[in-house]
Amino acid sequence: MKVLIVTYYWPPAGGPGVQRWLKFVKYLRIFNVEPIVFTAENPSYPIIDVSLEKDVPEGIEVLKCPIIEPNGILSKLKKEDTQKSMGFLNPNPTFLDKILMYIRANYFIPDARKFWIQPSVKKLKKYLAENKVDVLITTGPPYSVHLIGLKLKQQLGVKWIADFRDPWTSVDYFHLLPLTKASLKKHYKLEETVVKEADGVLMVSNHAKKKYEAKAKNITVITNGFDEDGTKRSNEVKVDEKFTITHIGMMNSERNPKKLWKVLSEISKENKQFADDLVLKFIGKIDDTVADEINNCNIKNVQNISYVPHPVAKQYQQESQVLLIVVNDYPSAKEMIPGKTFEYLQAKRPIIGIGPEDGDLSGIMAEIGAGKVFSYDSHEDLKKYILELYDRYKATNGIPNLANTIEHYHRKNLTGKLVTFIKQISKS
Repeated sequence: MKVLIVTYYWPPAGGPGVQRWLKFVKYLRIFNVEPIVFTAENPSYPIIDVSLEKDVPEGIEVLKCPIIEPNGILSKLKKEDTQKSMGFLNPNPTFLDKILMYIRANYFIPDARKFWIQPSVKKLKKYLAENKVDVLITTGPPYSVHLIGLKLKQQLGVKWIADFRDPWTSVDYFHLLPLTKASLKKHYKLEETVVKEADGVLMVSNHAKKKYEAKAKNITVITNGFDEDGTKRSNEVKVDEKFTITHIGMMNSERNPKKLWKVLSEISKENKQFADDLVLKFIGKIDDTVADEINNCNIKNVQNISYVPHPVAKQYQQESQVLLIVVNDYPSAKEMIPGKTFEYLQAKRPIIGIGPEDGDLSGIMAEIGAGKVFSYDSHEDLKKYILELYDRYKATNGIPNLANTIEHYHRKNLTGKLVTFIKQISKS
């Protein structure tokens, strides 16, 4: 069996967007499925991580098509010193920022990679005419990738699975876009068409599935997961001597747990030893607004480390006393399970989660017993839990590793679940 996977993100791209299908591709051959990857020839990746190239199976066929991206042109219109905020959603936009964002939101639907759709369809139609493929898979964001699948489905009748790493109109930044009513209508229409026309739809959380299940022909949930990739096992790692609380990944303005900083500041004022022991570690970029908030709370031991290769990030996870995970505060936050969740579980360190207490992330934390998720406004309960973790740290000279059973979230086992779904769709 052969599957053709259309993805914008592929090594040497770094960050969370590349992980899901890189790992699926890594294990598909074990289940007698041969993957072919179609990706951009000259992409503009915000993060590069060449260490991920080692996971690309030897001899795999990778097709590439050039892409024209207006993002680079738009960004050149802005002065470098005005781009201090992370991402394209600046919490303190200038007038020029607002104009550029309006143009991007309303003239590049579904996103700024829309100009990749037509050349990709043309190239893939030729490829599919000359090569037998059992199932086509598109993965987004960017959601324009799904429109490649839609056109190939309509023109060739291929079996097609649309994988939503994030739900389209409930992705964390969607509510912040300055969309006109007409643009908003286009997004909802395109999203609905993709979900209805696809032979199968993949989601990463149960709350996200609920949004689409009434319209999809066949829909299932396959979460993200963790993988063995050469890093030391958790029982072989020396844990930090300090009471470290570590966040891995970008910390943007929408992912700023202000209440947590205040709680840590409050405990530090009440307990000098806690203040001396506490170290906040950030592995990845931090928005200026977040850094300012932490500084205002007078937390004295803060370490900012920029993006590091994936294996190094996993080592930081294993070394930390406590891990921090934050879900962006937005209307559909219940649907969000950050990709790092499963590698946090693999590290077997206790987790502090900030997000909806009845969301999918909270459900996984409760299932595994790996930590707790607190609402954005939680204070006393959050403070109590942090003090419990600190007491364990002091009593045992470091918090012992957790004894969690998480093998069902291993990338290999998840790939087996994926293959079952692929075979089901191919026979439908």
